Amino acid sequence: MSDCSQLLAALKSGAHDKALAALYALDGSAQRLDEARARAVGTVEAFAARFGADAPNAALFSGPGRTEIGGNHTDHQHGRVLCGSVDLDMLACAAPNGTRLVRIQSEGYPALEIDLDDLAPKKGEENTSAALVRGVAAKIRELGYELSGFDACANSTVLSGSGLSSSAAYEVLVGNMFNHFCCDDKLDPVTIAKIGQYAENVYFGKPCGLMDQMGSSVGGAVFIDFNDPADPVVEKVDFDPAAAGYALCIIDSGADHADLTEEYAAVPMELKEICAHFGKNVLREVSGTELFAALPELRKECGDRAVLRAMHVYHENYRVDNQVAALKRGDFDFFLSEVRESGLSSWRLLQNIVPAGYTRHQEMAFALALAECALDTAGAVRVHGGGFAGTIQAFVPTDKLDTFKTGMEALLGAGKCHILHIRPVGGCVVAE
Repeated sequence: MSDCSQLLAALKSGAHDKALAALYALDGSAQRLDEARARAVGTVEAFAARFGADAPNAALFSGPGRTEIGGNHTDHQHGRVLCGSVDLDMLACAAPNGTRLVRIQSEGYPALEIDLDDLAPKKGEENTSAALVRGVAAKIRELGYELSGFDACANSTVLSGSGLSSSAAYEVLVGNMFNHFCCDDKLDPVTIAKIGQYAENVYFGKPCGLMDQMGSSVGGAVFIDFNDPADPVVEKVDFDPAAAGYALCIIDSGADHADLTEEYAAVPMELKEICAHFGKNVLREVSGTELFAALPELRKECGDRAVLRAMHVYHENYRVDNQVAALKRGDFDFFLSEVRESGLSSWRLLQNIVPAGYTRHQEMAFALALAECALDTAGAVRVHGGGFAGTIQAFVPTDKLDTFKTGMEALLGAGKCHILHIRPVGGCVVAE
């Protein structure tokens, strides 16, 4: 291990270029590698300025954002998803500080300090980064590890409100720092993902499924079956859109997530009402035969929107299976057809594109329609993540990429279309 100044010198000399290229220069671009090296150097310099260049055992950590490729709103029903870590991430330089305090300075945000002797959930901390750090620490202590303090300086390229799950990236980043400094790197990526979900559910106050954390922690493209959330089936899947002649894009619709809490909460709430009819907790416990046989009663008890949403989840699980099978046999055209079907199902059945009652502002619907026009019959487009606001996802033929990006940004705004790469590595120690 190096002290902070030694780590900085190694990064500047290019000693860690191979590790940086594996995370950020996935297209082989020398410019992207130069940018990644400069960002890493800047991150360590920020740490040195705040906590000292002589800090021993300093290391560089990464927690990537994730993209949902298939399985829209299936994870919280113990369903199946296809997701992947991306080359936008949270990066941090950290080092042990010999105290009982965790001190983190994130670029653009107030510094936070967590006392490792006070890890009970705090009501006033909900929806804050402090809650996530405290929750991650509490779960790791519960697993039997002795905790010790560290300092960190972090920055992020994960787009806020993008559906790339900045909260999961942060949880995975912090989990890897605790794992390295307190657990001798014994925690595997799946365990770190579960720790992150615990922090978000219990301390942050968001009842999310496990897909976000798994997509960030495991790395690459992964198929996940949440039939048993305590022991999910995780399978790596070869996923290289560029090899098939496509670019993966995320487009910011310009819609704001503010005041949409009730819209997001209504999805699992209505599905819970459907499940209650069968005496079950999640839709995974209800067979398709049972669901469709009970449609008349369900419409009366729960209403049509709840029924349509349940139908979406049921079919979406099988679409994920079809996507994975298509990728395994190299049939990218069929994979794209399932992406399009997923998008249509989310719009028509799940109904997570336009918030209830919105007429003048339908940014996500407009972005989807615009992308479909720009692609014509090529590629595929769908909602990305929770819906109602945020981003859409598009698979764009590489020969149309420049025209597509220019056209989308001409109407939505500069910088709204982002080209992503699936990176093979999840949360990790980048350099030490």
